[in-house]
Amino acid sequence: MFLSVNQFLKDELATLNFGAHLAKWLPKKGIIFLHGPLGAGKTTLVRGLLKANGHQGNTKSPTYTLVEPYQVGDRHFYHFDLYRLSDAEELEYMGIRDYVEENSLCLIEWPEKAIEFLPKADMTLTLSYEGEQRSIKLEIHNPDWKKLAVFE
Repeated sequence: MFLSVNQFLKDELATLNFGAHLAKWLPKKGIIFLHGPLGAGKTTLVRGLLKANGHQGNTKSPTYTLVEPYQVGDRHFYHFDLYRLSDAEELEYMGIRDYVEENSLCLIEWPEKAIEFLPKADMTLTLSYEGEQRSIKLEIHNPDWKKLAVFE
C-alpha cells in the first residue's frame, strides 16, 4: 500500500464534499473499491464525485442493475454495486473485463462479493459508522496515483 488516510465525515454533505474533492485528483482510468455496511455512504460519495465531474442527472445505486454507466464529457464512469450478486461468475457473463479495460473509472461497491473476478484496486475506500458520524479510510495501492497524497 502506498498511502493510507483516515478522515471523519460528520454528515451527508461532508461525504458529498469528500467525493467532490477526490474527483479533482483522480485519473481517467482506474478501479476503486468501496467497502462499508449498508447506508454508510458509498453511493453518496459516488454522487459527490460524479457531480464534481459535471454529471447533471440523478446518481442512483445500481443495486438491482449491478452497473450504472455515466459519461461526462470525455470521461466514462461505471458504478457497480455487487451487493445482490448471487454468483460472482455473473460478472464474466456481463463482460466485466470490457468495463475495466476501457479508458474508464470503475467504482465498485461490495467488491468482496466477486473478488476473484476483479482486477486489483488502485484505491480502496472503506466507510464505517463512528457513533453519529461516519469515517472513511482511503488506501492507495497504485504508486502512479501518488498525486492523491493531497489527502495526507
